[in-house]
Amino acid sequence: MQRSPIQHCRQCGSPVAYRIPDDGDTKPRAVCTACHTIHYENPLNVVGTVPVWGASGEYVLLCKRNIEPRFGKWTLPAGFMELNETTAQGAARETVEEAGAQFELGELFTLMNVARVGQVHMYYRARLLSDQFNPGVETIEARLFTEADVPWDEIAFRTVKETLEHYFADRRTGHFSFHAIDIA
Repeated sequence: MQRSPIQHCRQCGSPVAYRIPDDGDTKPRAVCTACHTIHYENPLNVVGTVPVWGASGEYVLLCKRNIEPRFGKWTLPAGFMELNETTAQGAARETVEEAGAQFELGELFTLMNVARVGQVHMYYRARLLSDQFNPGVETIEARLFTEADVPWDEIAFRTVKETLEHYFADRRTGHFSFHAIDIA
Protein backbone atom coordinates (compact mmCIF):
# COMPACT_ATOMS: atom_id res chain seq x y z
CA MET A 1 0.00 0.00 0.00
CA GLN A 2 1.76 3.13 -1.22
CA ARG A 3 1.23 6.45 0.50
CA SER A 4 -0.48 9.23 -1.43
CA PRO A 5 1.85 11.86 -2.83
CA ILE A 6 2.05 15.22 -1.06
CA GLN A 7 -0.29 17.73 -2.71
CA HIS A 8 -0.03 20.82 -0.51
CA CYS A 9 2.79 22.56 1.35
CA ARG A 10 2.88 21.86 5.09
CA GLN A 11 4.22 25.39 5.67
CA CYS A 12 1.82 27.60 3.69
CA GLY A 13 -0.81 25.29 2.15
CA SER A 14 0.00 26.13 -1.48
CA PRO A 15 0.16 23.38 -4.12
CA VAL A 16 3.45 21.49 -4.55
CA ALA A 17 5.12 20.35 -7.74
CA TYR A 18 7.32 17.27 -7.95
CA ARG A 19 10.70 18.24 -9.38
CA ILE A 20 14.41 17.95 -8.65
CA PRO A 21 15.23 20.89 -6.35
CA ASP A 22 17.85 23.46 -7.39
CA ASP A 23 19.96 22.70 -4.30
CA GLY A 24 21.97 19.87 -5.89
CA ASP A 25 19.53 17.12 -4.91
CA THR A 26 19.19 14.20 -7.33
CA LYS A 27 15.63 12.99 -6.63
CA PRO A 28 12.26 14.52 -7.44
CA ARG A 29 10.78 16.11 -4.31
CA ALA A 30 7.52 17.86 -3.43
CA VAL A 31 8.51 21.53 -3.74
CA CYS A 32 6.08 24.29 -2.77
CA THR A 33 5.16 26.48 -5.74
CA ALA A 34 4.83 29.54 -3.47
CA CYS A 35 7.34 29.42 -0.58
CA HIS A 36 9.70 26.85 -2.19
CA THR A 37 9.82 24.59 0.89
CA ILE A 38 11.16 21.16 -0.04
CA HIS A 39 9.18 18.29 1.48
CA TYR A 40 11.07 15.02 1.96
CA GLU A 41 9.18 11.74 2.11
CA ASN A 42 10.84 9.10 4.26
CA PRO A 43 10.07 5.50 5.24
CA LEU A 44 7.85 4.77 8.21
CA ASN A 45 9.33 2.68 11.01
CA VAL A 46 7.41 -0.28 12.42
CA VAL A 47 8.72 -1.51 15.77
CA GLY A 48 7.78 -4.52 17.88
CA THR A 49 8.93 -7.49 19.91
CA VAL A 50 9.27 -11.25 19.81
CA PRO A 51 8.04 -11.93 23.37
CA VAL A 52 8.92 -15.43 24.57
CA TRP A 53 8.00 -17.55 27.59
CA GLY A 54 9.44 -20.71 29.06
CA ALA A 55 12.82 -21.82 30.35
CA SER A 56 14.26 -22.02 26.84
CA GLY A 57 11.88 -19.59 25.11
CA GLU A 58 9.77 -22.37 23.64
CA TYR A 59 6.59 -20.22 23.60
CA VAL A 60 6.10 -17.04 21.60
CA LEU A 61 3.34 -14.50 22.24
CA LEU A 62 1.11 -13.63 19.29
CA CYS A 63 -1.77 -11.17 19.10
CA LYS A 64 -4.92 -11.67 17.03
CA ARG A 65 -5.64 -8.38 15.24
CA ASN A 66 -8.82 -6.45 16.01
CA ILE A 67 -8.07 -3.84 13.32
CA GLU A 68 -7.46 -3.62 9.59
CA PRO A 69 -5.40 -4.41 7.74
CA ARG A 70 -5.52 -8.17 8.30
CA PHE A 71 -8.32 -8.21 10.87
CA GLY A 72 -8.46 -11.57 12.66
CA LYS A 73 -4.92 -12.60 11.65
CA TRP A 74 -2.07 -13.26 14.09
CA THR A 75 0.91 -10.96 14.55
CA LEU A 76 3.71 -10.09 16.90
CA PRO A 77 2.97 -7.01 19.01
CA ALA A 78 4.16 -4.12 16.83
CA GLY A 79 3.15 -0.84 15.27
CA PHE A 80 4.33 2.49 13.95
CA MET A 81 7.01 4.29 15.90
CA GLU A 82 5.96 7.64 17.37
CA LEU A 83 7.88 10.89 17.39
CA ASN A 84 10.12 11.47 20.42
CA GLU A 85 10.69 7.80 21.16
CA THR A 86 13.54 5.42 20.40
CA THR A 87 12.96 2.20 18.49
CA ALA A 88 13.25 0.27 21.77
CA GLN A 89 10.75 2.58 23.51
CA GLY A 90 8.32 2.19 20.61
CA ALA A 91 8.64 -1.60 20.61
CA ALA A 92 8.01 -1.69 24.36
CA ARG A 93 5.00 0.67 24.08
CA GLU A 94 3.43 -1.41 21.31
CA THR A 95 3.90 -4.62 23.34
CA VAL A 96 2.12 -3.08 26.32
CA GLU A 97 -0.65 -1.54 24.17
CA GLU A 98 -1.38 -4.63 22.08
CA ALA A 99 -0.70 -7.49 24.49
CA GLY A 100 -0.73 -5.97 27.98
CA ALA A 101 2.41 -8.04 28.60
CA GLN A 102 5.01 -7.72 31.32
CA PHE A 103 8.46 -8.29 29.83
CA GLU A 104 12.14 -7.51 29.79
CA LEU A 105 13.32 -6.04 26.48
CA GLY A 106 16.29 -7.70 24.81
CA GLU A 107 18.42 -6.88 21.80
CA LEU A 108 17.38 -5.94 18.28
CA PHE A 109 16.68 -9.19 16.44
CA THR A 110 15.43 -8.41 12.93
CA LEU A 111 15.53 -5.37 10.68
CA MET A 112 13.52 -5.69 7.48
CA ASN A 113 13.43 -3.21 4.63
CA VAL A 114 10.05 -3.21 2.90
CA ALA A 115 10.92 -0.64 0.24
CA ARG A 116 7.82 -1.18 -1.92
CA VAL A 117 5.61 0.26 0.85
CA GLY A 118 8.17 2.68 2.29
CA GLN A 119 8.62 0.92 5.65
CA VAL A 120 11.39 -0.45 7.84
CA HIS A 121 10.35 -3.13 10.39
CA MET A 122 12.41 -3.75 13.54
CA TYR A 123 11.75 -6.48 16.10
CA TYR A 124 13.45 -6.85 19.48
CA ARG A 125 13.66 -10.07 21.43
CA ALA A 126 11.80 -9.89 24.75
CA ARG A 127 11.53 -12.23 27.73
CA LEU A 128 8.06 -12.39 29.26
CA LEU A 129 7.90 -12.01 33.04
CA SER A 130 4.36 -13.39 33.28
CA ASP A 131 2.05 -15.56 31.20
CA GLN A 132 -0.92 -13.28 32.00
CA PHE A 133 -1.91 -10.72 29.35
CA ASN A 134 -4.30 -7.79 29.19
CA PRO A 135 -4.72 -7.03 25.47
CA GLY A 136 -5.72 -3.54 24.33
CA VAL A 137 -8.45 -2.55 21.89
CA GLU A 138 -6.38 -3.42 18.79
CA THR A 139 -6.14 -7.08 19.90
CA ILE A 140 -8.89 -9.72 20.02
CA GLU A 141 -6.71 -12.23 21.87
CA ALA A 142 -3.10 -12.59 23.06
CA ARG A 143 -1.86 -16.18 23.30
CA LEU A 144 1.32 -18.22 23.65
CA PHE A 145 2.28 -20.68 20.91
CA THR A 146 4.99 -23.30 20.48
CA GLU A 147 6.60 -23.47 17.05
CA ALA A 148 4.42 -26.48 16.14
CA ASP A 149 1.25 -24.63 17.18
CA VAL A 150 1.87 -21.29 15.45
CA PRO A 151 -1.00 -20.68 13.00
CA TRP A 152 1.43 -20.16 10.10
CA ASP A 153 -1.32 -19.77 7.48
CA GLU A 154 -3.00 -17.10 9.62
CA ILE A 155 0.05 -14.83 10.14
CA ALA A 156 -0.85 -11.25 9.19
CA PHE A 157 2.38 -10.01 7.64
CA ARG A 158 5.39 -11.46 5.85
CA THR A 159 7.76 -9.54 8.17
CA VAL A 160 6.20 -11.30 11.17
CA LYS A 161 6.47 -14.72 9.52
CA GLU A 162 10.13 -14.10 8.60
CA THR A 163 10.92 -12.92 12.14
CA LEU A 164 9.25 -15.99 13.67
CA GLU A 165 11.08 -18.33 11.28
CA HIS A 166 14.41 -16.76 12.25
CA TYR A 167 13.54 -16.91 15.94
CA PHE A 168 12.72 -20.64 15.90
CA ALA A 169 15.73 -21.47 13.66
CA ASP A 170 18.08 -19.59 16.02
CA ARG A 171 16.43 -21.22 19.05
CA ARG A 172 17.15 -24.67 17.61
CA THR A 173 20.86 -23.81 17.26
CA GLY A 174 21.02 -22.15 20.68
CA HIS A 175 22.60 -19.03 19.17
CA PHE A 176 20.62 -15.86 18.39
CA SER A 177 21.95 -13.58 15.65
CA PHE A 178 20.87 -10.24 14.25
CA HIS A 179 19.03 -10.63 10.91
CA ALA A 180 18.85 -7.88 8.26
CA ILE A 181 16.45 -8.75 5.45
CA ASP A 182 15.15 -7.06 2.31
CA ILE A 183 11.52 -7.95 1.60
CA ALA A 184 10.79 -7.79 -2.14
